[in-house]
Amino acid sequence: MKKLLLTATALVALGAATSFANAADLVLYTSQPNEDAQATVDGFMAENPDIKVDWVRDGTPKIMAKLMAEIEAGNPVADVLLIADTVTLERMKQAGQLMAYQSPEAANYEASLYDADGHYYSTKLITTGIMYNTAASMKPTSWQDLAKPEAKGLVTMPSPLTSGAALIHAQTLTGVDSLGWDYYRALQENGAIAAGGNGGVLKSVASGEKAYGVVVDYMPIREKAKGAPVEFVFPEEGVSAVTEPVAILNGTEHADAAKKFVDYVLSEKGQEGFLKLGYIPARNGMPVPDGFPARESIKVLPLDAAAALKATDEDLKTFSSIFGTN
Repeated sequence: MKKLLLTATALVALGAATSFANAADLVLYTSQPNEDAQATVDGFMAENPDIKVDWVRDGTPKIMAKLMAEIEAGNPVADVLLIADTVTLERMKQAGQLMAYQSPEAANYEASLYDADGHYYSTKLITTGIMYNTAASMKPTSWQDLAKPEAKGLVTMPSPLTSGAALIHAQTLTGVDSLGWDYYRALQENGAIAAGGNGGVLKSVASGEKAYGVVVDYMPIREKAKGAPVEFVFPEEGVSAVTEPVAILNGTEHADAAKKFVDYVLSEKGQEGFLKLGYIPARNGMPVPDGFPARESIKVLPLDAAAALKATDEDLKTFSSIFGTN
């Protein structure tokens, strides 16, 4: 275990990834937090002790930039991907970079949560809503509350240029008639900061540096359970969601091990692992983590992955024109 952890740490530091990969039976590229990535790999290896897994972790844009550079050089290191969103994997599917695999576990999932051709499968529902410090004067219930005078200069959010979930969130909210890009302009005019990833938002709001944050659900819910002075709100208009899909890289030399990994994360055992980590499982019939409302009470806003993919470049330009390039 210690050796695996040291290997993962070295990989995360972008060390000699290729040399590690040569010694592994399977290499995972993921945007999961380090602790979660380790738990996922540990769970899989417990069920498949004959398969040694190494992993590389970074935010989705950075991990994809690394992978695309490797593909361009003709030497992709990854065998399987477990990253933030289906839009990124839809791009890879259209480019012929993913292997189609019809997992028998798909029968336990809503058809909208996986690619019909088997190129990628959602593993969980990670929504983005509003967190606030309990010392804040306003208790937000709506996205519009963050643009009110009471929140002036007190809002922080991750940047779509850094976070895959933040990009999906922006593309989702701008598709809502009552919000759109005018909402983001109103946030900027109200002094909202957009920079970095979700972890930075969590720290800023939990410490009291900012009163309000746009963030993925599990982070503040976990921290509240540990005693942090934060609350999380599912705004009345609805929330965006990323589903952290899993996929197999086309051309992998470890296809059998990769298929076993896909089956594991989609299985009841694998989904129980995500539940223990504090995520809403994507598999039908699973409970929600402590601290979450009933699944049917959470309004998830729609997003067309193919349309979002087509609009991505323009959406990033629009966001940058409003908030800069942080």
